[in-house]
Amino acid sequence: MIRRPLLEQVRHSHKMPTWNKNPHLDKIIRVDHAGELGADRIYAGQMAVLGNTAEGPTIKHMWEQEIKHRERFEQLINEYRVRPTLLTPIWNVAGFALGAGTALLGKEAAMACTVAVETVIVDHYNDQLRTLMEDPNIDKEILKTITKFRDEEQEHHDTGIDHGAEQAPFYKALTEVIKAGCKAAIAISKRV
Repeated sequence: MIRRPLLEQVRHSHKMPTWNKNPHLDKIIRVDHAGELGADRIYAGQMAVLGNTAEGPTIKHMWEQEIKHRERFEQLINEYRVRPTLLTPIWNVAGFALGAGTALLGKEAAMACTVAVETVIVDHYNDQLRTLMEDPNIDKEILKTITKFRDEEQEHHDTGIDHGAEQAPFYKALTEVIKAGCKAAIAISKRV
């Protein structure tokens, strides 16, 4: 009797998710989990500084959506058995520091941070959606999740613009530095 490899036996006997249908899915879930954790912490930092101001309810609304995004990717990490990035503790601290630090510069700088982060995230999600759409065995649930979250991130971007982001001191320089940091965090989180 020829025996199948152990992983193949387990996969057939327990109906494990077939995350190997799309070779990009591991990286997508890992990096999105890291990004949503970072976003959660950015808004937590902004709330710590601006929570009792006129901007508090707006920031709280965006934060509540980010918490739901993070929770969903935590479910996907477990469901698809994806290893989270090893840099989770760093993104936790860095996200809070970025949110609180920009908020300490004023509500406009906090909103500029939101615009910068969400610009990168919307582009990132659009790239992922294109990658997923190329797969004939597309995971429709993940596609739906990323599409919904992308739309909410776009809403956050637009909210930042509507709440004075472009009036932040050194807006262009501030947003470009934050965008570069976000892009670096994405690249690192895919691998580490």
